[in-house]
Amino acid sequence: MHVLLRLGVSLGLLLTVAWLLDADNVAARLAHLRPPWVLLALGISVPQIVLSAYRWRVTAGRLGIHLPFKDALREYYLATFLNQVLPGGVLGDVSRAWRHTRVQTGPVIRTVIIERASGQAVMLAVALFSLLVIPRTFGVDPWLAMGAAAIVSGVIVMGLLHTRRRQTRMAEGSVGSIWRDVHTALLARDVVVTQLTVSTLVVGSYIATYVVAARAVGVTTPTSILAPLIAPVLMSMLIPTSIAGWGVREATAAGLWIVLGMTAEDGVAISATYGLMVLLSSLPGALFLLTAGRDRTERLRPSESGGNGDESPAQWSRPVVE
Repeated sequence: MHVLLRLGVSLGLLLTVAWLLDADNVAARLAHLRPPWVLLALGISVPQIVLSAYRWRVTAGRLGIHLPFKDALREYYLATFLNQVLPGGVLGDVSRAWRHTRVQTGPVIRTVIIERASGQAVMLAVALFSLLVIPRTFGVDPWLAMGAAAIVSGVIVMGLLHTRRRQTRMAEGSVGSIWRDVHTALLARDVVVTQLTVSTLVVGSYIATYVVAARAVGVTTPTSILAPLIAPVLMSMLIPTSIAGWGVREATAAGLWIVLGMTAEDGVAISATYGLMVLLSSLPGALFLLTAGRDRTERLRPSESGGNGDESPAQWSRPVVE
């Protein structure tokens, strides 16, 4: 029933947007995507996944979890694909933790939660900054913009807290132990710059992909005008009510474009194209899914030192092989 509800939300919102707007116009744009821009989006996705996998490996290493980079890359592609086709947007991340451990499940799951939180925190910061920039860019009443920012932020934060509560229960740790892991893997002085830099680059790749999606459907809005709109739209995908953000993302774009006096069909076409590009870029994960049953997957386990972040790779424990 939970899956059907999310599917219903996605379909319902997409149908509502199609009914209210010129659906034929949007469909025609999607049918004539410009191949060079699509290829560029696929090219951007490669360093995006590489950086995300590296961020996961750094996070795992800080907690004393052995994670070879090739495994991190493979599992990140698989998780990205599953997040695109399964409800909730986090089941792929649950899978990449579960597939790599039998014992000490909590610490391994916490590496995934912390790694995702790193990127989401940067995206939230960019979205809030964008909502402050939009009034100057579009001449909108600042108080109206601040009110909208407060409402949108509240809804998104509530959704994130709901998701994090579920993930925290899965992480099998007390609040204190989880906070210690967050400090060790994310906030400690000797790692925070690395985490912030990598997450900023990943978020930048999302924004770049959205701009490329606009060009792919023939929208020529200057990047300086388009850029502040992207992070708020992408943040709406984190509201846990749909399949991979479909419907919520397009409805948010339509509403934002209308409020700012722009063409709503442009916003919907760009957002739908972005969703298609992300799905296409995740397809290597489908190949890993097909071979997952035949692979003798390496499992992760904590190192004997307890993982204070100072270990060298040679000191990490070897993976348990089935």
